[in-house]
Amino acid sequence: MRIVFMGTPEFAVPSLEMLVNEGYEVIAVVTQPDKPKGRGNKMAAPPVKEFALKHQIEVLQPDKIKTPEFIDQIKALKPDLLITAAYGKILSRELLEVPVHGCINVHGSLLPAYRGAAPINWAVINGEKKTGITTMYTDVGLDTGDMLLKKELEIGPDMTAGELHDKMAVLGAEVLKETLTALKNGTLQRIPQDDSQSSYAPMMNKELGQIDWSKNAEEIHNLVRGTNPWPGAYTFLNGNRMRVWKTSLVHGKSDAETANGKILKVDDEGILVKCKDGHLLIKEVQFDSSKRMSVGDYIRGHELHAGETLGK
Repeated sequence: MRIVFMGTPEFAVPSLEMLVNEGYEVIAVVTQPDKPKGRGNKMAAPPVKEFALKHQIEVLQPDKIKTPEFIDQIKALKPDLLITAAYGKILSRELLEVPVHGCINVHGSLLPAYRGAAPINWAVINGEKKTGITTMYTDVGLDTGDMLLKKELEIGPDMTAGELHDKMAVLGAEVLKETLTALKNGTLQRIPQDDSQSSYAPMMNKELGQIDWSKNAEEIHNLVRGTNPWPGAYTFLNGNRMRVWKTSLVHGKSDAETANGKILKVDDEGILVKCKDGHLLIKEVQFDSSKRMSVGDYIRGHELHAGETLGK
């Protein structure tokens, strides 16, 4: 089976690696163009490209995928199947009609929930207890195609989006492997999505990470987890931005007369902060002028007192 694989970030690498290890004929990889990265803005290749080059697989990096030139380029490869995993662009009908067996996508949610660009992050932010991988036949909509196979994964109460991402990437490769086996055996079944049960997981942005201390402690805890490692949750202390990397919930009701965001206690365990319905313990922080560190390490060299208010 001649396969063209389309993917870009780390999430897609285990799926591509599985195809190579299982002996599938990956004739080309399509990925996003190289982009500047880091403080030096040096051009960096997408993780999928790096893997493909190591395995002598042809790499295509078009700026646009809906041009006649790119469609003709894929036609010339004569693929039997397209496989996508976090590629980052919606495929056109013309492209989807090229391969004999269509296009199978590896999506990071239990569809029809969390269609869109950031399903892993939003599942954590919204406090979901489970998520999973869905393989699906791609159509011209946004993750609206017929579902194929699903596997669930539990989300731990303190699990970050980054930790969940790594588990989901591995699970994605497993589900894709089973999907292709069923395709070869002729046992693959298509299940239409129920649009009335759908939800949307939009692209993340930096502003999303700002903490609103008038929210419930659990909501804030989930925001911190769901934006770790990017874009990161943050608040302000005396006008200085403070990134919040790790928190934990502290049981007990808060004093309604105490302002939300008020620091109640500071010690080696962390910064205890009053929220709408309770308390949140901030355990790891990072100011713009310093590295990420535990609160215990931070207060050994910096002043931080109870009675101050976060968010200002």
